[in-house]
Amino acid sequence: MTDAPLARGQGVALWRQIAAAMEAEIARGERVAGERLPTEAVLTARFGVNRHTVRRALEDLEARGLIRVEQGRGAFVAEDVLDYRLGPRTRFSEVLRKQNREPQGRILRIGEIPAETQLAEALNIRRGRMVLRVDRLGLSNGRPVVLGTHHLPLPRCAAAADVLGINPSITAALEACGAGDYRRHSSRITARLPTPEEADLLQQSRSRPVLVAESLNVDPDGQPVDWTISVYAAGRVQLVVEP
Repeated sequence: MTDAPLARGQGVALWRQIAAAMEAEIARGERVAGERLPTEAVLTARFGVNRHTVRRALEDLEARGLIRVEQGRGAFVAEDVLDYRLGPRTRFSEVLRKQNREPQGRILRIGEIPAETQLAEALNIRRGRMVLRVDRLGLSNGRPVVLGTHHLPLPRCAAAADVLGINPSITAALEACGAGDYRRHSSRITARLPTPEEADLLQQSRSRPVLVAESLNVDPDGQPVDWTISVYAAGRVQLVVEP
């Protein structure tokens, strides 16, 4: 691509000019959604500036949602944002397939932990009682979009661990608990910066916020069966709350 020379010493920061040039390429369709951008070294040579200037331009583009930066992989043109609907019967796979996306799940960890105060109150159990903790990564078309930490009451959900060893579906695990028709009782949504582990798993910058939803799911009798903390990659997901 041929660039006009950067206007030096005319009051417009070089990084702003670089960001504007790259934004124009995206707008013209010269860079398509999901395309990997040139490396910092290539952009440095292209624009005749130092890496700090290029990095500042990329940070600006990322902050405005035009690109995404993945740790250790580089920068990519941002894809369309997934509308993730939080309704009474939200199911990860159904939400994605309705938007012509391929859902995948990856179980990261399964183990038993004692319930601390907040968890015990959410599940309506005694503090210190053991629960099954499941850390699961949800992907859309192979791209990570949500990191979920699920808490299932024991002994009711003891069979869930065996199910998840074969099938990484939380719905299938809750069916093993006798709660296949579980419903979302409540959700609390906040935003914060990701932890280093969350940023790595979601393949996003540590300086970009994530959306966090604390949700309680109940069985048809209204008994709590799953208290979940879901961390969404805000650059790829927007939460739509349904009544």
